Amino acid sequence: MKTFLNRRNAVLSGGPSHLVAVSHKGHLASAETVAEDMPSEALEAEVGSAVRPVPTLRAVPVVPSQLNGRPVQIADGAEFAALATANELATFRVFRSFDYTVNLLFHARTLSYYVALHQDGLLWRALKAADLDAAAAAFHLLEEQATRLADGETRRAWLIAQNEQLTRQIEESEEQAERLRTDLQRHTEQEHRVTSRQHQVRKEVAQLEAQRIAAQAQLNKAHRTIHQLSVTSNEGVPHLPGR
Repeated sequence: MKTFLNRRNAVLSGGPSHLVAVSHKGHLASAETVAEDMPSEALEAEVGSAVRPVPTLRAVPVVPSQLNGRPVQIADGAEFAALATANELATFRVFRSFDYTVNLLFHARTLSYYVALHQDGLLWRALKAADLDAAAAAFHLLEEQATRLADGETRRAWLIAQNEQLTRQIEESEEQAERLRTDLQRHTEQEHRVTSRQHQVRKEVAQLEAQRIAAQAQLNKAHRTIHQLSVTSNEGVPHLPGR
């Protein structure tokens, strides 16, 4: 018991301590011996602290990022660039959306797979995997990321096309409206010319009709004059009896 108390005092005073493996039976025996000389409250606290389990100390491995349960780690940018420059990477898959490109590459010498995300031709992110399934999963992940990043570009392209279409439709509508205005103006001018012509024709017809009436009257008068002159001339002819 004295040895146990000395160990306890050393722990409380901050002195050096050592973990000592104690069997279950030995621990119970020590607890029973202490129970005879310690108050019940101190005994319960001491026994509770004595039977507290000690966690097992283990080495913590450095685990790379996990993707769907398969190890994928960040690739060294300089190493990846050197392999790409040396043309040592075979392209397995390519996905491109606007300025974003995702490549699944294979390095035959090390049997390694690389998944790279480029933006406007510049490397943004590179991942390295030891098996094709993990690389394919990483490729799919970056593909989804590139698609989300390109959503704005997609919307921008659609809006540009929509605005260009609306501009063309506006121009076509304005041209059509201008043609209609021109046609309407031409129709109005033509109608005005026709109305003026009709008025002029009616005026001329009236004049010609007046001239005709006057000429007819003059002709009738000339006929009457001729008739009278004929009658007068015939009066000087002697009357011959008939046979």
